[in-house]
Amino acid sequence: MVRTSSKKPTGRPPPDPMPSRIDPCLAMLVDRPPKGPQWSFEVKWDGYRLAAHIEPGQVRIITRGGYDWTPRFPAIADEARLIPLQTAILDGEAVVLDEQGRSDFGMLQRALGRRPALHEPGEIILFAFDVLYLDGCDLRRLPQRERRRLLEQVLSGQTGAVRLSEEVQADGDEFYRVACEHGLEGIIAKHREKPYRSGRTGDWLKITCTRRDTFVIVGYEPSVLPGAIGRLLLAAKKDESLVYVGGCGTGWSQRESVALRELLDGIVTDEPQVSLRRKRAVFTQPLLVAEVEYRAWTEDGKLRHPSFKGIRERADEAAVFNL
Repeated sequence: MVRTSSKKPTGRPPPDPMPSRIDPCLAMLVDRPPKGPQWSFEVKWDGYRLAAHIEPGQVRIITRGGYDWTPRFPAIADEARLIPLQTAILDGEAVVLDEQGRSDFGMLQRALGRRPALHEPGEIILFAFDVLYLDGCDLRRLPQRERRRLLEQVLSGQTGAVRLSEEVQADGDEFYRVACEHGLEGIIAKHREKPYRSGRTGDWLKITCTRRDTFVIVGYEPSVLPGAIGRLLLAAKKDESLVYVGGCGTGWSQRESVALRELLDGIVTDEPQVSLRRKRAVFTQPLLVAEVEYRAWTEDGKLRHPSFKGIRERADEAAVFNL
């Protein structure tokens, strides 16, 4: 005898399982904004890439590298719990805004740091620019324009620690020009018809006002000022090795310089990670990376006019510059 279920079919497919983590879609660096109605534009925020995983009874804030940093972003987690939905994964950037409303990575780091700062963790805002999962549905297969429509519905009226990253209706070249004039880092272009694909696929493009990348800190040269940094020694990845790409001696205050010296003195090593002979060099373990803004490369493969913008733990940074 064949037994039949007493339950009536609902006509609805079973919910999609909620991913525990999604590798983010990354923007590819290009020289100019793309043309055509298939592209949308947003501000390029200068902060930490995060995913907010919202579930009944809990919120997890996951970094780009897959680390759970929920305790470091309490205001974002608290705000996410108040959004009227059951489950969601929001993709966005955590930032601190300056007086002109521009995101500032240095201010964000000071807000997250243990030392006294002008900015508190509660001032950190998550600007969400995509929704990957919503109330039992995996949205990654949908085109960007559909995900955007749903995101705007979810975050309509949100003005607290979780906000919508606005889409700008403008010509790409004009938007880029205005963004640079106002001191922004750059703009992001997204193909409206593409699904959400992890990695650097070309579906998202970034156009920066100056070049900006992440390099491994392999040492420093002391400053003439006692207890301070004179220059950071930086390296890029090449295959499985690190290659020296020059030093950076600007971009920090005297107070920050002393704090950097204290941090690096804790990871000094007698085994240099790069082939470099400098009398005053102090070499460090390759555990930290520096965000560096620069204009171009010299003919001998060194950074031209580099300026320090912030520091991260290498364990959570998957985008160290590759030669």
